[in-house]
Amino acid sequence: MNKITPFLWLNNNVEEAVKFYVSIFKNSKIHSLNPMNASFTLDGQNFLALNGGPRFTFNESISMFISCETQEEVYELWSKLVAGGQESRCGWLKDKFGLSWQVIPKHLGEYLSDKDPAKAQRTMQAMLKMGKIDIQALKAAHDGTAQ
Repeated sequence: MNKITPFLWLNNNVEEAVKFYVSIFKNSKIHSLNPMNASFTLDGQNFLALNGGPRFTFNESISMFISCETQEEVYELWSKLVAGGQESRCGWLKDKFGLSWQVIPKHLGEYLSDKDPAKAQRTMQAMLKMGKIDIQALKAAHDGTAQ
């Protein structure tokens, strides 16, 4: 187990949530699952979860950040995670359990850290108008060819 492991407090739906998450990510596995808690891995990252009830809920101050290689990966993960949940802006969404996710192509970080501040700023302005991130639109904004 990793030294630091995300711990999810769920509202009496730990089994449903864990099975949902494991079905989305490659290289994922349930290690233990019972009515009160679970241990599982999502694409190499270990997690723990508890059926804690409604006392505490998720909010955007904590999110799961997914670095995507391709637009197809962005679309696939976005559509699976947002099912039954809620879209937000700038690559953020909430899944049906209320957990916030950032589905972000690696290109965004590259474009935002460009040494040319005008390119970085154009990228930022384009991203601020997006829900699900569009790599081609980011590239066009970065390169100054956006319509």
